[in-house]
Amino acid sequence: MENKTYGNDKKFLSNHFQLVELRSDNKRLLLTPDLQGRVLTSSSDGEDGYSFGWINYDLISSEQCLPHCNNFGGEDRYWLGPEGGQYSIFFEEGSNFGFDDWQAPSLIDTDKWNLTYTDAKKATFTKSAVLKNWTGKTLSCRLDRSVALLDEATVSNELGMAIPVGVDSIVFTSQNQLTNTGEFEWSESTGMLSIWILGQFIPSEKNTVIIPYKKSDQATINDRYFGKIDADRLKVTDHAILFKGDGNKRGKIGIPPEMTIPYAGAYDAENETLTIVHFNFEKKDNVYVNSMWEHQDEPFKGDVINSYNDGPLEDGSIMGPFYEIETSSPAARLKAGETIVHNHTTMHFKGSFESLNEIAIKVLGVNLNDTKI
Repeated sequence: MENKTYGNDKKFLSNHFQLVELRSDNKRLLLTPDLQGRVLTSSSDGEDGYSFGWINYDLISSEQCLPHCNNFGGEDRYWLGPEGGQYSIFFEEGSNFGFDDWQAPSLIDTDKWNLTYTDAKKATFTKSAVLKNWTGKTLSCRLDRSVALLDEATVSNELGMAIPVGVDSIVFTSQNQLTNTGEFEWSESTGMLSIWILGQFIPSEKNTVIIPYKKSDQATINDRYFGKIDADRLKVTDHAILFKGDGNKRGKIGIPPEMTIPYAGAYDAENETLTIVHFNFEKKDNVYVNSMWEHQDEPFKGDVINSYNDGPLEDGSIMGPFYEIETSSPAARLKAGETIVHNHTTMHFKGSFESLNEIAIKVLGVNLNDTKI
């Protein structure tokens, strides 16, 4: 869409979905219960401000549902893992781990969720479902979700610094809950679900995903999802993983728990924006689901953070382009009636390089001058 402002996106989306708008001063946040309470887009500068979320205008305009999966877009959507492996909920019992058999559950794809509360700065949603994994085990669950717009005092506390003068910001958080409503405990033998939050954003030629990490002798970055990533698209420094979010070539990386610091971000020099994602993380004895499309030797050795960069397929077609920052909860080892919670906070800052660099150094531990690949 040309002239991609928040106001134009809001007008377009209002023709297709029931919308919930959260607002405070010039900050705007657009959600819909029609798509699982997902955050569609946001603005730090009112109706005429930059619209941060990637939106699939063609798919939404068609008002048709596709086979396999409907990628409508949005900055924060609630998915469930694992996607692949013997405990996957994206493949029917005993099926092959190939695209022809891959199917996103309607619960997290096309289902409308119940809007249970809304005010100017908060909205809550819920949905119950019964899912079956590849092994044939039935998992009954309830998904609850609360999305809130955060004020600048809360954001400053979260950042550990005041937002620099002259920087426009929009910060929102989703609290995502998964409850075992069945009669048995979820474990390694039954398969366990995980909360998986995905944010889709606008790429540019000068956009770089920045993921700070801890060094580990026991774990490495997973870059096997769509084939090995070229050296001119992925760079690992002493403090951060740098990955091109330009929408020019498909690729995906994953960060294991041993290397995880609960922050990820992206700096777009072209649009003068810094995006930071923060989430709750505690290693302890937690394990993470493996979403590789294969029968797995280690189904609970998976990633905590993922980033995907879209690009053309072999036939030249392209879904986006967009780039993603994704975070996952631990595998939900839950007794009947128990709940796991995963919080995912998205922060957008728009301003001068000097001001954005101040935030990046403080929060990500990375100087933006050092993010060129």
